[in-house]
Amino acid sequence: MAGVAEKRMVIVESEHNDERPEEQGDEHAPTLEQRPEELRLLEALLFAASEPVDEKALAARMPEGVDVKAALRRLQTEYAPRGVNLVHIGKKWTFRTANDLAWLLTHEAVEPKRLSRAAIETLAIIAYHQPVTRAEIEDIRGISAAKGTIDVLLETGWIRPRGRRKAPGRPLTYGTNDQFLSHFGLEALSDLPGLDELKGAGLLDGRLPAGFAIPAPSDDPALREDEDPLEPGDLDLGLTPRPEPTGEE
Repeated sequence: MAGVAEKRMVIVESEHNDERPEEQGDEHAPTLEQRPEELRLLEALLFAASEPVDEKALAARMPEGVDVKAALRRLQTEYAPRGVNLVHIGKKWTFRTANDLAWLLTHEAVEPKRLSRAAIETLAIIAYHQPVTRAEIEDIRGISAAKGTIDVLLETGWIRPRGRRKAPGRPLTYGTNDQFLSHFGLEALSDLPGLDELKGAGLLDGRLPAGFAIPAPSDDPALREDEDPLEPGDLDLGLTPRPEPTGEE
């Protein structure tokens, strides 16, 4: 009987000792790194926004001392593998469905309106040579611009009047905007294809004249030295989107 009692005592003591490491482990378990509060604030602002938000506007809502650019990049990394991604468009930020999941949200087919060759050429000239006037576009193309070509591009929302050239007649200057970048999947104008890329895609003749080069477009929205600001009424000269027809003559 004494031997049995001793054996039971050993078993109970062994079981009791096995529980101690677990209890000690719970007390000293490592805690997860606390997520910075500014990431939550940025998420809230960007999810609530109906359009891309400028970094300056985001910074104005952040606590003092927050590095908004670094926080946005960290948030972008966090969302990279998710169904919703944080994307950078020009100098603005927005959440979008991941490209590989776009088919989930497609319920109907949209037939895009094809641009004329003249409109495509004009858009390319504006993108690479901005700020540029109608006369400069015609000079580069070597042909007069068809009536309404620039109006069509204005209606798409891909180009905008920038200012007026300091020259006789003070013609309007044109440039692209954030909608252009968004539509063509560009983060900045510097992402436009260069000379080698255009050649590789077969979009340029292999027998180019000596010294031929592709301009380096700039994202700087500031007016150049040869530009004046737009005047009141400039955006009313057929440059704003046309109103929907009401059915009345």
